[in-house]
Amino acid sequence: MTKKILISQPKPASEKSPYYDIAKEFDLELVFRPFIKVEGLTAKDFRQQKINILNYTAIVFTSRHAIDNFFKLAKEMRITIPEDMKYFCVTETIALYIQKYVQYRKRKVFFGSTGKIDDLVPSMVKHKTEKYLIPMSDVHDDKVKNMLDAKKLQHTECVMYRTVSNDFTEEEIKAFDYDMALFFSPSGISAFSNNFADDVKAKVVVGTFGPSTAKAARDADLRLDLEAPTPECPSMTSALKAYLKKQ
Repeated sequence: MTKKILISQPKPASEKSPYYDIAKEFDLELVFRPFIKVEGLTAKDFRQQKINILNYTAIVFTSRHAIDNFFKLAKEMRITIPEDMKYFCVTETIALYIQKYVQYRKRKVFFGSTGKIDDLVPSMVKHKTEKYLIPMSDVHDDKVKNMLDAKKLQHTECVMYRTVSNDFTEEEIKAFDYDMALFFSPSGISAFSNNFADDVKAKVVVGTFGPSTAKAARDADLRLDLEAPTPECPSMTSALKAYLKKQ
């Protein structure tokens, strides 16, 4: 019977998170503990990509990490971002986060509604003359590049931050007593596999979000009992709830 679940994500900012409703309904203990963390590149590392930020007229942001590390690098490199720089963000939440660094002006900030880059491309196409810079993680594929190439947009992808393992302490490893662990990226699976012995891993039921995370769990020979998203369960919380009900 599942009683204690490790969720490899930061603790939800809101008390209204569905995770808390599930914990209450099924009398569970939930522990939020990220297995990975994001580290920004140093100015020295970034310069090796031979990219001049001031050659671009628009920046595409896919996450808050991208915003934080873009402005951190600009400051470190003593670059003053022009007032007329345009920003294209995959959601309104990410767009509003820009206010932390620059004055928010609707005429220079554009955003999509689904959180997917596909939804943002039509806005970018309307501004065909812009030169787009897309800050990314070191772990990415060519999907964005291929999509923008197809629309004949001027764009350059660059790495501004990397995903690294958020290693466990010896005490955490010794005290590991979870019935289930939920993962949201292949990097999280990798961190779990590298930190824990086979006998510990064999006891833990694993849940994953996204096909690449599920594949990583299978490749690591973990006990994969819960996968999301599915047509019936589009989120991790809905999949978890369905799994616990079956139990």
